[in-house]
Parts: sequence; C-alpha cells; structure tokens
Amino acid sequence: MIIEFYKYHGTGNDFVLIDNRSQFFDKNNIELISKICSRHTGVGADGLILLENDNQYDFKMIYFNSDGKQTSMCGNGGRCVISFAKKLNIIDDKVTFLAIDGLHEGIIKGETIKIKMIKVSNIHEVYNGCLLDTGSPHFVKFCPSVNKINVLKSGRELRNNKEISEDGVNINFTEIIDNYSIKVRTYERGVENETLSCGTGVIASALSAYSKGLVDSNRIKISTLGGELFVSFDFKNVYDNIWLEGPAIEVFKGQI
Repeated sequence: MIIEFYKYHGTGNDFVLIDNRSQFFDKNNIELISKICSRHTGVGADGLILLENDNQYDFKMIYFNSDGKQTSMCGNGGRCVISFAKKLNIIDDKVTFLAIDGLHEGIIKGETIKIKMIKVSNIHEVYNGCLLDTGSPHFVKFCPSVNKINVLKSGRELRNNKEISEDGVNINFTEIIDNYSIKVRTYERGVENETLSCGTGVIASALSAYSKGLVDSNRIKISTLGGELFVSFDFKNVYDNIWLEGPAIEVFKGQI
C-alpha cells in the first residue's frame, strides 16, 4: 500500500499527518506506525496523527506516539492538525474538533495557530515538583538552569519513578526567566527521549509556575529548544480558557 502523508512541526515537535477520512489506515498496526515514525528507517517523527471525519464537529484527531501506541492529547500536534485541516479546505480560520481528551477549539492567524485546551482543576505538589494533567500527565521540576540538565538521563529516571506516578509521566524541566517568561525542556513518554518542544508540557510548566507565584502574568512566553510558544489562561479556582499558541509549519509532502 502507498500511503500519502504530510510532515509538519510545531516548534520542532514533528509529526506525520495523514488524511484518513476514507478510513483506509489500519490504526491497530503498531509496527507500521512505529516504522513510519522511525528516524532511521521511516519518515521520522515524534508522533503520527490521523485526521478523520466526525459527525458533530469539523474533524477528529487520532494521535499516536512514535512507539506506535495511541496516547493522550498532544498540544503541538493539535495545532499542526488544525493547519493541516486548513490545507485540506475542511475549515476556514476557526475550528472545533474532537480529540482523545474531548472537544477543542482552534483559531488560525497567519502562521500562528491557537488551540484551546481542557480545564485544569488540580496541581499536586509531589517529589519536590508539580504533578498535573493538561490533556497528558506531566511532572514539572523547577531548575536554576535547564541548559545544565541531562534531560535524557534525569528525564528517564523521573518518568519511571513510582513515587511520582504508577503509570509514568512526561517530565518538564523548567527555568524561570522573569515574571512572564520561562524556559522548558521536556522528556516525553512514548517517544522516550527529549523532544524539541511539547505543547501540553509547556502548559503544565506555565500553570505550575503561576500556581507557585513564580510568575504573575496569565500570558506566559515559553522558550523551548525548537522555538517560542505562548500560554494564556484564566484562573478562578480552576484554570480555564487555556490557549496554546505558536507556529505550525508544513515541512514536506511524501509517499511511503
């Protein structure tokens, strides 16, 4: 079978996107998905995203980590699939779509793609860090300098630490720059490595920094290895109206 795909990235967090409205792609073929995402024997990506029809909303997003397994929400992937839907002429500049964690809204302004994420009710302080779910489970560890962290080694250790989570979490090393900006490096489960950026991870870091009084703005600039993102939110007992914004870039189209 010849599979047509598009490669996108959101601040270096890269994805293979496939138009699966005809339901031709085998979602249970973990080996195939993993092979496509392989950096050495496939296209190379942090994850694979299928765009499918939905009866109620503009489309449905199905996300797989690079290990081939369907997993929790991906914020940068969500922004990329919004851009992809625009390219396919499914949407104009506003969108509502369904993902594994529920309904999302999106807005396109040129190369900037904004996605509205789920509410966050609880931020738990555990193991000298913050544990929360922003569509994916994340642990936030504050550090004086993220550039000095061995993210692969320390991230892997924390990701598998049962005192943090029995199921394993994504790990975000976070540095406070000033009252409205932070720097984040993320170790992602499923990828089992550092990624250049993680959308749900920067949201987790921004909310955690705000909850601890380390920043005082409700619109926070986040520097990642792959570029800059912005997170904005409202807070009244819960974190609501959470938006992730940044670029989502088409890299190339191909067949495999």
